[in-house]
Amino acid sequence: MIETIKNYLNEQRDQHIEELMQFLRIPSISAVAEHQSDINRCAEWTAQSLKQAGLENIEIMATGGHPVVYADWLHAPGKPTVLVYGHYDVQPAEPLELWNTPPFEPVIQDGKLFGRGSTDDKGQLLLYAKVIEAFLRTHGSLPVNVKFCIEGEEEIASKNLPAFVEKYKDKLQADTIVLSDTQMQGPGKPALMYGLRGLAGFEITVDGANSDLHSGLFGGAVQNPIHALSKLLSSFHDQNGRVAVEGFYDRVIELSDKEREAFKQVEPDESKVRSDLHVETLYGENGFTFYEQTTSRPTLEITSVSGGFQGEGIKPIIPNRASAKIACRLVAAQVPEEIMDAVEHHIHALSLPGVKVTLDRQLRGNPFITPIDEPVMVAAAEAYEDTYGVWPVYTRSGGSIPIVEVLGRVLDAPVVLLGFGLPGENLHAPNEHFHLVNWDKGTETISRFWLKLAAMYE
Repeated sequence: MIETIKNYLNEQRDQHIEELMQFLRIPSISAVAEHQSDINRCAEWTAQSLKQAGLENIEIMATGGHPVVYADWLHAPGKPTVLVYGHYDVQPAEPLELWNTPPFEPVIQDGKLFGRGSTDDKGQLLLYAKVIEAFLRTHGSLPVNVKFCIEGEEEIASKNLPAFVEKYKDKLQADTIVLSDTQMQGPGKPALMYGLRGLAGFEITVDGANSDLHSGLFGGAVQNPIHALSKLLSSFHDQNGRVAVEGFYDRVIELSDKEREAFKQVEPDESKVRSDLHVETLYGENGFTFYEQTTSRPTLEITSVSGGFQGEGIKPIIPNRASAKIACRLVAAQVPEEIMDAVEHHIHALSLPGVKVTLDRQLRGNPFITPIDEPVMVAAAEAYEDTYGVWPVYTRSGGSIPIVEVLGRVLDAPVVLLGFGLPGENLHAPNEHFHLVNWDKGTETISRFWLKLAAMYE
């Protein structure tokens, strides 16, 4: 069956690439209000593309912001249901002067398709529509049941999708969720990203006297909020780089031996990291490698500090307020609200006389993980190997994509990040592009993945 699918995709390749170029010509920039009509036009184009592929029950569904495109094909009784998530919105193209070609006039050069959205995420998203078309045109059916949930706000943090998923969780219910919006390790080197860190962001404010005070008249007798804040911030870590907040690590799932071994395949050269960053030594929690520290361990980072006179010269005062912003990256199975509770308890347990300390909770995002031995992950790894000739490496990201965790948690299904982008394809930057070799291998990998999922239910 796979050879028939590959032959069809090869025969239709030029037409499919031309359709992708049509997709890329729509400047569906979600962050800029003046592109609202383009967002709507792109949602309609996406819906029409799914209809053309053979999907059914297609809807452009309203949210509190940009619409979601839904479609399904549910005629494989006894087989699993796969929910395909993606996004049709793109980042702004500025600075325009740094593009070698117009960002919304896609061109192919040296086997690469240039244009905003080519790798993030229109190129990777359209792979799924073409796989469905290939199965339906050659065999009249799909090996699995399929649903699509394609949003228009991913590039502005999916502001309305969590509520949408909660509202329509029965409609979206699936046995597994798959998305292609990540990168491979390198050319010909597939990667399965199985973990993302979560986020807890907050601002700490320290208030002292009711106004700034003359440091000569009041210095030494009235608490300085910057002094108090400095004491507080220095208490957040011990001398070995470990977060000193009680309970901070209670929910952390430690790495397995298998994961540690897998990490050795992707661990960067720490001497090169030091050289690239122009630092003499790296610093972090003892007992963990650089890659482990930046992907599988939680952090508490002070991202900014402010207080007192910031202009030129020195103004000899005791400021009446100081503040700091904190970003905690979290790992499974930490909970943002619990972490902020722990930090707040830590603050109030510290003796800071003469000031009032408050914590303003601002950002929350749960961490995500799909175990690498989950059956759907094994099927994905085998599909990669059959296509690329090598077993994928397993990676975690130090960053956060909160909607991935929302989908997995609300729908109670494992999430597979089946990426086909490459490092250096300039997503979010000028001259974004997508290597078309991974268009061909992407459709093959997805086809093999679905066949393997179907075989699991025989």
